Amino acid sequence: MSLSLKQLKIFEATARLGRLTAAADEQALSQSAASQALKELESSLGYRLFSRNGRELVMTDLGEDVLPRVRDILNTVESLNAPYSSGVSGAFRVAASVTIASYLFPSIMADFLARYPDVEPDLQINNTGQVIERLEKQQAHVGLIEGPASHHQLQIIPWRNDSLQIFCHPNHPLAQQGVLSIDQMPQQRWILREPGSGTRAVFDRAIQQAGVSVKTVMALNRQEAIKQSVKAGLGIGCLSQLSVAEELRRGELVKLETSLELSRQLSVVVRPEIGSSKLVQAFLRLLDV
Repeated sequence: MSLSLKQLKIFEATARLGRLTAAADEQALSQSAASQALKELESSLGYRLFSRNGRELVMTDLGEDVLPRVRDILNTVESLNAPYSSGVSGAFRVAASVTIASYLFPSIMADFLARYPDVEPDLQINNTGQVIERLEKQQAHVGLIEGPASHHQLQIIPWRNDSLQIFCHPNHPLAQQGVLSIDQMPQQRWILREPGSGTRAVFDRAIQQAGVSVKTVMALNRQEAIKQSVKAGLGIGCLSQLSVAEELRRGELVKLETSLELSRQLSVVVRPEIGSSKLVQAFLRLLDV
C-alpha cells in the first residue's frame, strides 16, 4: 500500500468542505489532480471513501470510519514541522456569528497571532445555527456564537455577556421620548436579523415572554443592512449594543429604552475530541474560558 500526504489532505479537505472543487482550491490543486489523488487513495485502500451521485460526493461508512485516523496522521505530521516551537501553529478554522466576527474577533485574533505567529487563521462568518452546523461537520476547530444553544455532541462553554439594543432614526416619533413600551411594540415596523441568528433568537424569546407579537417588515442577515434601513426610516431595529455603539454616540441612531429582557450570553463551541489540542487550548486560554 502506498499513500501520500497529498492524497490524505485532499480526502480530509473534501470531507470537511463537502465539495471536491473547494478541496482542490484549498490545497492549490487543479480539480483533475485532486480527483486523481482521491481515486489513487481509494485504490490503495481497496475501498470507496465517497459514493458518487452525479457531481455530489457522499461519504461512505468506511470513509466516515477512517476520517478521524487520517486527521490524526495529518496533525502528527504538522506537529513534526515545528518540533522546537510551542506546538501552537498551523491552520486554525474559526466559525463565528456575525456580531462576534465584526466587533470582537479582530482584536482577539490580533492578540492570538502576537503570541503565536505561526498560526494561520481562517474565519468563517455565519449565524449561530450555521456555526453549530460547521462544528458538527468538523469544518471548524472552534465556534463563537451569540444565541442560546445546546448540543449532545458539542461542548458549549459560556464566554461573556452581551445585550441587545432597540434603536430608531432620530426623526422617528419615538426618538424624542426614547422609550418603547410593550403596548407600542405591535404597531412598529421591525427590521430584524434572520431566523437562525443568535440575535433573532434572543429577540423572539423576549417578545414571547412579553406576550406580544410584532410585525417584521424585513429580516436581514447583515447588521449594516439593518442599520442603514433604520437610518432610511423604514422601521426600528434590534441589534447587539456592540454593533450600534458608534452610531448612537454620533447621534445617527437613537436608543429606545424598553422593559424587554434582551441580555444574552456569548459562548464558545468545540468538539470534545479536539478540545484538548494545543492550538484550541491556547485559544481557549486567551478567551479565559
